[in-house]
Formats: sequence, C-alpha cells, structure tokens
Amino acid sequence: MLPGVSLAKQKNGTVYYRAGIQFSGKHISLGSFCTEQEAHEAYLEAAAILHDTSVTLNHPHLLKLLSHEKFVVLLNFRDNRLYFRNPIYLRKGYFSYFLSETLELKFDIDDLFYYASHKIQKRQGHLFVSDYGMQYSILSRYGIRPYAVAGRDYRFANGDSTDFRYANIIVINRFHGVFRHTVKGKVRYRAAIHINGMYLIGTYSTEEKAAVAYNKAADLAKNAGIKKNFPENYVEAFSPREYAEVYTNIKISARYQDYLSRISEKS
Repeated sequence: MLPGVSLAKQKNGTVYYRAGIQFSGKHISLGSFCTEQEAHEAYLEAAAILHDTSVTLNHPHLLKLLSHEKFVVLLNFRDNRLYFRNPIYLRKGYFSYFLSETLELKFDIDDLFYYASHKIQKRQGHLFVSDYGMQYSILSRYGIRPYAVAGRDYRFANGDSTDFRYANIIVINRFHGVFRHTVKGKVRYRAAIHINGMYLIGTYSTEEKAAVAYNKAADLAKNAGIKKNFPENYVEAFSPREYAEVYTNIKISARYQDYLSRISEKS
C-alpha cells in the first residue's frame, strides 16, 4: 500500500481505500476513496497542510481531494494543537466555525466545547444544531424565540449577521407577541395576537407585563372556542404569586374581547 493508505471492504465485498495521517501523536482519518492513488494523494495533501506553515485559511484553492471542512480541522490542529471534528479554527479571544469556504461564523470561546460536539447545519437560511433527535436554532442560545425576525426582534450590533458573539447580539423582543416601540421618547411594549389577522391586546410599561397579557389573551381565545396552538411566554422575572397578580389585573383591549364574544356566540 502507498503511504497513508489502508485497504477496506464494504459488506458486499466492494474494495475501497481509506486515507489517514499521523500528526503530533494523533491519527487523523482523511476519508474514503475509490482508488489507492486518490487516497495517497489525499494523504500528501494533508501532509502539505500540516507541515507547511505558509499554508493558511486563505489558501483553500490548494484543495483537490480533501473537503474544506477537513482543511480547517487540520489547520486548527496544526496551529493550536487542539483537535475538533467540526470545522473550528481558534482565534484570539474567539473562534470561527466554517460552514463553507465563504461562510465563517464567529463565536465566543464560552461556546467552544458546545460547537465542538454539535454540528451546525444550514437549511433555508436557518442555522441549527441537532440534539437528542431534535433540531434547535442556534439563536435559542441567546434567548431569541423561534420565528423571530432579524431587525425587528433582534439585531447584530456591528451589522455582521455572521458574528454570534454575545456582545454583538441585541435582543429587542424576547417574548411571543410582544413588540417594543417608542412613544414620545418613552419605550413601551405592545402585545398582539394572531387570529385570522393581528389583534392588538394592549400597550404596557414593561415587556414582562406585555408577555403576561399575551398569555391571558391566548387563554381567552381558547375559552372562546378558538382551536389554535398558541405559544406560551415563560416570564421568569415574576414569582408564581406575582405572575398571578399581574395576570388577574392586566387589562386586555375591549376591541379584542368584543371580537372573542362574537366568535363565542357563533360557536
């Protein structure tokens, strides 16, 4: 066998070739190939990346057989002596996660070992990880709710939508159906609910009260016979007793209550 190549067989007896390389006391798998020559060339490619320090992240054009993901993994191990299966490259004070040659995500070091064991995927513009058979948006780590809209519910302080460092993410609306707005220079929070159109529940002094108002409006809708799976806001700022008090006293739009009365009469 050529250097860096080992022979392997599939269950049906088909022969293929595995490429691997030893570096800094660790054996690194480089993938499987149809021919011995391809596996050997992948090995030579990896050797060049690991031993030639002039090769940097700016040289992905050198790749012929190895994936860009493997390229990042090898460079990080060479430069930082930490091996990650995912395409992570350690920077000074943060790290980069490369989804592709052109898409680099930036994260705080605090998230390093989470993303070292959770692979980021992108589908229809959404970034998510799989955990215990479920898919979770990476935005959920910042308290951003599902289906939140960039610019309305959260924004990136420096304008870079690939920079997921905590200081760069500003959450505007933390709760379902709650929207921040400014009236005569004062910040207020509107609560609204969607039932065959958007209905204003009311305007409140804090987002927590607006979140409770949304919950109450959802309960009233269910009591009126509206069968819809309304999300529930979890308001950790209130103790159970405080929550009950706010829930009881919070005012709900008369127009919304009239709408529910008409629905209830028809059912």
